[in-house]
Amino acid sequence: MKKKIKELEFGSLGYDYNSLEPYFDAQTMELHYSKHHQTYFNNLQKSASEHNVGDLTLEELFAQMDEHPAFLRNNAGGHYNHRLFWDLLKLNGGTEPIGNFGEAIRNEFGSYQAFREQFAAAAAGRFGSGWAWLSLDDTGKLFISSTPNQDNPLMNHIAQKGSPVLGLDVWEHAYYLKYQNRRPEYIDAFWHVVNWSAVEKRYNSLR
Repeated sequence: MKKKIKELEFGSLGYDYNSLEPYFDAQTMELHYSKHHQTYFNNLQKSASEHNVGDLTLEELFAQMDEHPAFLRNNAGGHYNHRLFWDLLKLNGGTEPIGNFGEAIRNEFGSYQAFREQFAAAAAGRFGSGWAWLSLDDTGKLFISSTPNQDNPLMNHIAQKGSPVLGLDVWEHAYYLKYQNRRPEYIDAFWHVVNWSAVEKRYNSLR
């Protein structure tokens, strides 16, 4: 049974702040999780109550997102996106995808390296703040996209909709303390901390 918004929990990070060193530094992880994500979660709870959507799941809310104000959209997306992000990270989580997911990557993009290059281009090319995504569309096809701010491919106003399999936060708060304006270096570091086993499990659950 899906949890309602009013029943959502912030959730633990699942590992220590320094667990992803040297790629993601401990200070950034602490601020990102305990300040930025926590604020999105707190604002979501407040906004959901004010707009009488507390009986919806996040997925149901996203399906009608264009009916709601930007404040609710940004904070609902902010919580969902970050929760997914944390759950798919692990130091040395695997060199590349394997199994059904690895085969799907190769079938869709030609090779793992080609996938990485296309995903990195989407992340680096997102102007300003936002996210890069690998998602599954309703035909079962994988695709790469990016969204502004805290939007995600589940939201009904997004042109290319799908179910996120993997996401990368490219807001400056995710990397500026360590990488300053060098977003491409942060994107390169990301590949060292993707938990491919968790990503494959998520992919299989969405098929």
